[in-house]
Amino acid sequence: ALHEFPNDIFTNEDRRHGAVVLHVLCAVYMFYALAIVCDDFFVPSLEKICERLHLSEDVAGATFMAAGSSAPELFTSVIGVFITKGDVGVGTIVGSAVFNILCIIGVCGLFAGQVVALSSWSLLRDSIYYTLSVVALIVFIYDEKVSWWESLVLVLMYIIYIVIMKYNSTIHHCFERKTKNSANMVNGLANTTEMDDNSNCDATVVLLKKGNFHRKASVIMVDELLSAYPHQLSFSEAGLRIMITSHFPPKTRLSMASRMLINERQRLINSRTYTNGESEVAIKIPIKHVVENGTGPSNSAERGANGTRRDEDVAEAGNETENENEDNENNENDEEEEDDDDDDDHEGPYTPFDLPTGRIEILKWLFTWPLSFVLYFTVPNCNKPHLEKWFMVTFASSTLWIAAFSYMMVWMVTIIGYTLGIPDVIMGITFLAAGTSVPDCMASLIVARQGMGDMAVSNSIGSNVFDILIGLGLPWALQTLAVNYGSYIRLNSRGLIYSVGLLLASVFVTVFGVHMNKWKLDKKLGCVCLSLYGIFLCFSIMTEFNVFTFVNLPMCRDH
Repeated sequence: ALHEFPNDIFTNEDRRHGAVVLHVLCAVYMFYALAIVCDDFFVPSLEKICERLHLSEDVAGATFMAAGSSAPELFTSVIGVFITKGDVGVGTIVGSAVFNILCIIGVCGLFAGQVVALSSWSLLRDSIYYTLSVVALIVFIYDEKVSWWESLVLVLMYIIYIVIMKYNSTIHHCFERKTKNSANMVNGLANTTEMDDNSNCDATVVLLKKGNFHRKASVIMVDELLSAYPHQLSFSEAGLRIMITSHFPPKTRLSMASRMLINERQRLINSRTYTNGESEVAIKIPIKHVVENGTGPSNSAERGANGTRRDEDVAEAGNETENENEDNENNENDEEEEDDDDDDDHEGPYTPFDLPTGRIEILKWLFTWPLSFVLYFTVPNCNKPHLEKWFMVTFASSTLWIAAFSYMMVWMVTIIGYTLGIPDVIMGITFLAAGTSVPDCMASLIVARQGMGDMAVSNSIGSNVFDILIGLGLPWALQTLAVNYGSYIRLNSRGLIYSVGLLLASVFVTVFGVHMNKWKLDKKLGCVCLSLYGIFLCFSIMTEFNVFTFVNLPMCRDH
C-alpha cells in the first residue's frame, strides 16, 4: 500500500531513527481536523438539508446524521478500496465498530456521573439489525472476495433500515402491545390492563396505552384516571387529558391540548412565584391599584354583587403581573445568554483573526490556527444567519476537506505501519478506529451525562449499521459495478473473519450485559465493556501476527 501514495520525504532509515514521530503527530492532527470539519461544518450543513427536505427525525438520524458522524470511516474505506487496494478500510470499520459498542458504552458508564436507564426497544431494534448486518458481512467475506451482488445486498439492507426507522413509532407500539399483552396473560390480567407507573402521569401516553390495549375501543372515565394517579391531578386536568385522546374528534383534541398548555404554563408561573416568595406581592399590588384609582365597588351591596367579577379581575391582573414578571425574567435570561455567547468565542469553530480569552483557549487557538485559517476562507459556516443560504456550498466543500484529511490520515498511518512492521489491518483496527471514533465517543458521553442513555447507545450502534452497510457496501458496489463491472474485491487478511466474528460476539455480550444489569448503564457495566474491548484488541492483534493460526504473509521489505 505504501507505493500507492506519493514518495515520503524521509527514507525508511530516517523514519526508524525518529522521523516516524512526525508522521504520528501529523496523523493525530488529521484526527483533530476531521473532528472539527465534521462537527462544525459537515453536520450543520446536513441538518439544513434535512430541514429543506422535511425529513422526520428518525429518517434524518439514520441517513444524514449517521453519514455526518461516520464520514471519516466512509472516506477511509473509499481510499482503502480505490487507492491502497488493501484491508485498511475494512480494518478501520471493524475496529471502529467494536470501539463504538464496547469503548463508547464503557466510557459513558464510567464517566456519566449517574446511573442511566436504557429502554429495551431502541437497544434491541439497533442491535438486532446490526447483528443481521454483521452476519451478512461474515457470509460475504468468508471466501476472501466480494462480488457486485454481495455489495449491492449490503446497500439494499441499509435502505430497508431507513424504512424501519421511518415507521419506528408504529413498530414500537406493536412491540409494546405484544410484550404488555404477553405479560398480562402470564399474570392473568388480560382484560384488566394496569396503568404504566413509569410514565409519570404523562398526558397522552398513559391514556393512549390504556385505550390501545383493550379489545374494543372504550372511553376512559375521568374518575378512573384520578384513582390511578391520586393527589396528582385535579378533576378538570384529568378531563382535559382524556379529551386529547383519539376517542374525540380532531377539533376537540386541538382545543383541549391548547387549553392544557395554557394551564400548564400558568401552573409553572405560579410555582415559580411561590418558590420565590413573590406570590403575596403579585396578588396584593393589583388590589391596591383598583382601590386607589376609585374604580373599586363603593358599598357592600355592589361589592356583594360584583364579588365574583372582582375576584376574576384580581386573578387576571395577578396573572398579567406574573406574566410580565415571567417575560422580564425571560428577557434578562436571554440577555445573560447573549452575553455568555459573546464571551464564549470557543463555541463553534475558531476564527483565525479573533483571539479567545483564557490561556488554555489561546493555546488551542494557536494549535488549530493553520486549520481554522484554511477553513475560514474555503468553507462558509452555515450556522451563521447571513451564511445560512450557502449550506450546499458548506456541504460540498466540507466533503472535499474530509476526503483530503482522510487521505492524509491513511497515508501517514500506512507509513507508520510500514516503518514499524505492523500490518494494515492492525493499524486500522487500533489506531485509525480509535482516532475516527473519538468525536462519536465525546458526543455520546455528553448526551449520557444529561441522562439520555438511549440516544448515547443508539448513536454508537446506529453509526455502526451505517459503517458496515454503506461504509463497506458503497465503495465495493462502486468498484464492482461502475468502475470495473464484474470484478471482485479481494481481501488480503484471513484474520478479518475472526475479527468480524469477535464483532458479532461483542454485540451479544453487550446486550446480554445490559439485560443482566437490569437495563441500566452504570460504572460496573462500563468497566466490563472496557475490559472486553481490551480483550478484543489483544485477540485481534495476536491473530494478525499469526499467533493462533497462519492468516497473514510476512510484510515485504525494501532492500
